Parts: sequence; C-alpha cells; structure tokens
Amino acid sequence: MGAGPPREATGDKSTADLFRPVSVGRISEVIVEQMRALIREGKLVPGDRLPSERSLCERFGVSRVTVREALRVLEAGGLVEIRVGARGGAFVTKPSSGRVGEGLAELMTLAPMTGGDVTEARMIFELGILPLVVERSTEEDIAELRALVEQGLDALEGGSYSMAMSAQFHVRVASSTHNPAIEMLVQSFHGPLLMSLHQAQVAAPLMGARGAHEHYELVEAIEGRDLERARAIMTRHLQRTADRLTEQADVEKTGEPT
Repeated sequence: MGAGPPREATGDKSTADLFRPVSVGRISEVIVEQMRALIREGKLVPGDRLPSERSLCERFGVSRVTVREALRVLEAGGLVEIRVGARGGAFVTKPSSGRVGEGLAELMTLAPMTGGDVTEARMIFELGILPLVVERSTEEDIAELRALVEQGLDALEGGSYSMAMSAQFHVRVASSTHNPAIEMLVQSFHGPLLMSLHQAQVAAPLMGARGAHEHYELVEAIEGRDLERARAIMTRHLQRTADRLTEQADVEKTGEPT
C-alpha cells in the first residue's frame, strides 16, 4: 500500500493554535524559533506540509516577505524543504548529519584556530573513537577503507596524492563507529582537518607518502581487531603531523627550526 498524502499542519485539528502572532524583535527570527520549537516538541514532524504562505501570514500576523525570509532560514538549516509545482509547498524535513556538519564546519572555520590546535584536538578525538571503530567496523567499512587506501597508493605512484585524500580516509574511519553524533562531529571538522594537513604538508612535503602507508597499516589493525596496534599507528601518524606543525611555527617565529 502506498503512502497517503502528506499530513498538513492546518487549523482543521488540534494544530489550530500552533502558530501565534509575533510582534517583537526581528519578526522572521521569532517565527523561525517558533517553528524550531514545534519540531523539537514533535508537533511538526518530517513530512508535514506547512500551511500556505498566505495562511502563515494570517496566523503570524506578518507580511509575506517576512514569512518567506523565515522559510529561507529554515530551509538553509535543513529543517524545511521548499518544493515547487502543483503538489509543492514547504515541507518539514529531518536535517542530515551532513547539513548540520556543514553549519558547524562554517562556525569552526571562522573561529581563530591554528593547525596545531586542530591536531591537538585530533589526538583526543581520533584516538578516542578507535575502540568503537575496532569493535563496530563491518566488512563493508573495511572494504571501503581498503579502497581509499588503494586509491591513495595509486595516486602516490602517479604523483597526484593530495591531503584531501588523507582527510577523506580519516572521515571514513570515523564513520565506521556507526555513531551519528561522531559522524556529525567529524564532518564538521573536515575543513579545519584539511587546513591542518595542508600546513603540515608545506612543512614536510614527503609526509603524505608516509601517511598513506600508515593508512594501510591502520586498516590492517582494524580488520584484525587489534586495538593496541591501531592506537600505536594512529598515535605515530598524528604525532608526526603535530611535530611538523610545531617546526613550521618555530620557523615562522624565528626563521630557524628548533
């Protein structure tokens, strides 16, 4: 049996009083907060179609421009999807980890941080998730990690290895925890991670080759469920990046490596 038409949050049922007129602050922001609260409370759920713009204008007591601005903010946050056509409208959606991660990444990119700060955080985070990776990684996870390793080694031979490939590998390792909160965090960290890797590569252009081979060793340890070996490899891997970034910072300060 196919799914029925989407439920619409109209005034026909108990939803009549969901939307309240607003009159303080930046009006569109107040509308956005009302919508977010309704979604958090489960009064609006993914798949619900919001009332028409005209109806929302009447219920909130605002202009159509204000309603459209609020809907744009909700759409940018992944909470609402705007569809066009005869069956279009504004629909409540479930924000993906990727969308939320993008927002966190933007905030982190704007924050003042150095490559050293990022690597220090990676030492805590990436070593901390290894027990889950070793315990929960599936055959599919291992196969995909091996494929990324092979791509990296092939790229090394062809002279096209990049730090983006290294970052992709580390993101995929984190997803092997099968914990959506961890996946969201690592996606948000992708931009700063790439920044720190680029800085380390400037300090030591050949470190990518060593790192790619360590990726191979790490996958072997994960597949063998050998947590201690995985920790040793990851520690060595991250410590070398930290050392290169420290050397680079010293050169920038004094003109000489320490």
